[in-house]
Amino acid sequence: MLPLISISKLLCNSSNYGDKLRYSHLSRGATSGTTKSMGPVVVWNCTKTCNLNCIHCYAGSDASKNQGELTTEEAEKFIDDLADFNVPVLLLSGGEPLLRDDIMHLSRYAAEKGIRVTFSTNGTLITRKVAQELKDIGVGYVGISLDGIGENNDKFRGKKGAFDLAVRGIENCLAVGQRVGLRFTINRHNYRELDDIFTFIEEENIPRVCFYHLVYSGRGSEMMNEDISHQETRQVLDLIISRTAEFHKRGLDKEILTVDNHCDGIYLYMKLKEIDPARAAQVYELLKRNGGNRTGIAIGEVDWFGYVHPDQFTQNHTFGNVKEEKFGDIWTNSDHPILKGLKNRKPLLKGRCAKCKWLDVCNGNFRARAEAVTGDFWEHDPACYLTDSEIGLNAGLC
Repeated sequence: MLPLISISKLLCNSSNYGDKLRYSHLSRGATSGTTKSMGPVVVWNCTKTCNLNCIHCYAGSDASKNQGELTTEEAEKFIDDLADFNVPVLLLSGGEPLLRDDIMHLSRYAAEKGIRVTFSTNGTLITRKVAQELKDIGVGYVGISLDGIGENNDKFRGKKGAFDLAVRGIENCLAVGQRVGLRFTINRHNYRELDDIFTFIEEENIPRVCFYHLVYSGRGSEMMNEDISHQETRQVLDLIISRTAEFHKRGLDKEILTVDNHCDGIYLYMKLKEIDPARAAQVYELLKRNGGNRTGIAIGEVDWFGYVHPDQFTQNHTFGNVKEEKFGDIWTNSDHPILKGLKNRKPLLKGRCAKCKWLDVCNGNFRARAEAVTGDFWEHDPACYLTDSEIGLNAGLC
């Protein structure tokens, strides 16, 4: 499953669709014996073209057109292969996926194959008609990216008025009953707005929000020095935990998640252990069942040209192309050292990750950040904000 930590599930024992994937032993992204297990969640960056120009875009998208993107026929064949490999979820991303002329056809095609289709979009193109079409197709979820309130979001998105258009897209989804939520990437320029985001989702009656930790990939690599400090990250988690608990106490049904940093689950567990040991024990079991970061195991990515990568942030490592081979054949081929290593990474990890007592519930966190900072794919993730003493090393801050 995507590297998500469900704060609402762990803290409040809420229940949502994605929990079945995140905390199930079945979602391990492999096949064994004669019983076919669930395949990985697949992110398909179906086009690199975008109507915005976000400063932290991992795909480096812009308005230019790109020759060689999968045709409709190639995309249908790709979806057939995903269905054969028992892929549970196809996340359509970009660029901006709604700029593909055939995206509604392909969404319906995948849904009819039994694959749950979700969208990651900037939301600016979601008219009431588009929202209704997504609903009619049976799209499971639409994640709309906002990185601030008003002008702050527009600065990140590179377009004046992007915030208002995205909000209109959210409202259109809500109006037709299409499940929708926010995606918010935390960085130095917007982390102080998180409290406002919680207020915003309450006022707009938005049921879900995912807070993404910054990954240094694509144009996001240029923002490496714009990430928040470890101490600021802990403060952010404190706020997210506090507001999630507050929503639950007030009877507001909101799904609150953090993404791309498995320290979050451990941090929450440690806090719960001090105030509610029984609940903490249950949380620890859920974290173990989830297995931590499963890039290359339970999540994979295919780019606009058909190349297969470990995830959407690790496009510098390529395993094959779905125009030439079936996705399942590529995914189960152990010839590539990175793909093979990801499936059993613990012996390969270095630094703090190799020695961490939480390795079974974190699994080495995010390899893309480690490689971006150190040049070594298997080094420790520099975004780990747990102290040395918290991970079982000598006392002192990491």
